[in-house]
Amino acid sequence: MPAPFETLLTRERTEPSRAFSLVWALASSLAVFALVGWRFSEASRADARGPQEDGGAIARADLTPEERATIELFRRVSPSVVNVTNLQMRRTMFSRDVTETPFGSGSGFLWDDEGHVVTNFHVIYQSARVQVTFAEGGKAYDADVIGTAPHNDLAVLKLRDRPRGLRALTVGRSLDLLVGQKVFAVGNPFGLDQTLTTGVISGLGREIRSLSNHKISEVIQTDAAINPGNSGGPLLDSSGRLIGVNTAIVSPSGAYAGVGFAVPVDAVKRIVPQLIDVGRVERPGLGITPLSDLQSRQLGLRGVGVRTVAPDSAAERSGLQDIRIYRDGTADVDEILAIDGKRVQSVTDLYDILDQHEVGDVVKITVRRGQETHDVRAKLQALDE
Repeated sequence: MPAPFETLLTRERTEPSRAFSLVWALASSLAVFALVGWRFSEASRADARGPQEDGGAIARADLTPEERATIELFRRVSPSVVNVTNLQMRRTMFSRDVTETPFGSGSGFLWDDEGHVVTNFHVIYQSARVQVTFAEGGKAYDADVIGTAPHNDLAVLKLRDRPRGLRALTVGRSLDLLVGQKVFAVGNPFGLDQTLTTGVISGLGREIRSLSNHKISEVIQTDAAINPGNSGGPLLDSSGRLIGVNTAIVSPSGAYAGVGFAVPVDAVKRIVPQLIDVGRVERPGLGITPLSDLQSRQLGLRGVGVRTVAPDSAAERSGLQDIRIYRDGTADVDEILAIDGKRVQSVTDLYDILDQHEVGDVVKITVRRGQETHDVRAKLQALDE
């Protein structure tokens, strides 16, 4: 039986409506997927761009006060830190021509506004020419070595041409440093200029040996990363003040292993002005030439024997005498046993004790001559390093 007219009309109206609904649902789903995909794509591009978006405002807002202080410290001190290049004359293998070749590089820093740069002695050792490069502009300036202190691993350079706006580091003090205090090292490790590393003071009162095999006392130990190329750069406190000159590391591989050393700034303040004024350091001494440790032992001495005494020296005025050797092989020798009560058993002991004093200090020397032991006093004189 055929369907009524009303039923056919209803079916005709209903079926197109269902089709339209299906199309609308499909289109809506596609639109939702497209929107999600667009937002994901924008997020990916934003991640790729990084924190530079919006001028870096979001990233900078997330910085902690400590991070802000570190960033400001680096911005303030980095113009005063330089790269020092050691140029030496080398003969080429095939042509035998002598050419100027970079032998090594290290770091340094501006000591004053007159163009004096402080670095390590081992950085400029045996150099034919020295160049100093500033981070800003990257221009290399020729510099003269005007003074060296090999025993303390320090050297002072003087720029031949001074760029404008030189700004020296603020000099602090090392006497009242504390283990655990935060420190910052700025330098050029492995030739990577203007590198900042942070750490703490790990130890105080350490002793290391310089290139001349001389003991450097009261050295600062730090765990701030110090690598080849950091040598001569500044060690700073949290206020950006100079507290030491980075000089050495302890590492089986030659790279950073958590133990670095810096010459204390109190020693630097004593030495650098002398290097600027006269080009050398005046060390306190007695004016004697000691016997070698082997010679002293061959004579059966337990201390250090005096070989010669310089005329009109502190030693001569205190009564010390040259060694006297007789034909039968015996000898009369003044044997230094102690200085100010500190035992002297080797030439190294003798120099290490004297280096703890200043020129003009009066010391008590315990001397044995023959079977007699007595004390004499001597006013230490200046000796060129």
